[in-house]
Amino acid sequence: MPGRRLPRRTLFALVTAGAGVLVRPGTAHASDVRSIDVGGAPAAVAVNPVTGLGYVTDPQAGTLAVLDPRSASVVDVVHVGGEPGDVAVDATAGRIYVANPPGGTVVVLDGRTHDLVSVVGAGAGASALAVDEEADRVYAVSGGTGTLAVLDGVSCTLTALVPGPKPSLAGIGVDPGRKLAYCASTSTDSVEVFSIDSGKFVASAKVGRNPTAVAVHHESGTVYVANSGIHHMSIVDSVTHAERKTVLLRSESSALAVHQGTNTVYTNGGQNGLTRVDGAAGALSGELSLGVNPGDVAVDQRTRAVWVTDPLHGRVFVVRDF
Repeated sequence: MPGRRLPRRTLFALVTAGAGVLVRPGTAHASDVRSIDVGGAPAAVAVNPVTGLGYVTDPQAGTLAVLDPRSASVVDVVHVGGEPGDVAVDATAGRIYVANPPGGTVVVLDGRTHDLVSVVGAGAGASALAVDEEADRVYAVSGGTGTLAVLDGVSCTLTALVPGPKPSLAGIGVDPGRKLAYCASTSTDSVEVFSIDSGKFVASAKVGRNPTAVAVHHESGTVYVANSGIHHMSIVDSVTHAERKTVLLRSESSALAVHQGTNTVYTNGGQNGLTRVDGAAGALSGELSLGVNPGDVAVDQRTRAVWVTDPLHGRVFVVRDF
């Protein structure tokens, strides 16, 4: 897969602050909402908090777009080939990881130059990624076979391919401090708990219908699950490994991200926009309408800016102070 890059359009539109705000319990507002035109069908998004750059995959084009929120433009396009799905950033190591489900591989890019570093086998159908920056490891789960791949970020090699307890795993979140990984199983409406130390799946938590994404608040160990088949987000306890609360949303949620410093969860489970959840209270704290059906969600851990893909219109929103 070549590291060739091509320029792309840098058209963008600035949306006025406060536009489209929904007045709900915990009124939400945003000081700045920008829409960056990336074209195609943007899917997954990730943010590097060190550089501030965003990364967006396009399965149809086989590309990874690099976005600069300061100029609200596409500054690079990397042709990774295949049908890239999820993307993850290791800001500490300066690496970008892109899953290619049809090839069963993970593409490794240099976080500074965006040149190709390696292509690592991760098992058939490897689709969702999570990074443990402390251990310099990458985890990839398969939606087709239910396997969990463990990749070494230093050597760019596959160190383990663990059969999952369920036939399909759709999303993954890692708790580096407690050495646990949480994998969403859409076919069984559960989250499967993987012990990094033992290399085995050790527990299973029932959650809402069709869970597709998982995020972990590292300090508390609280696990948040986006359920794409029901109007609520599940909160799983890190000690009991059981669903301890649900948060009612305005629509089904397929993606979410947690800001580690404030334990704030952002999800696409709003009505044509974003929903904000206070993780400590386990309660809805605001909604922001973007006028579209949002796709994937990521949050910049440094600036707290929320990134949202708009697959239908080929755009990515960058929302500040929401």
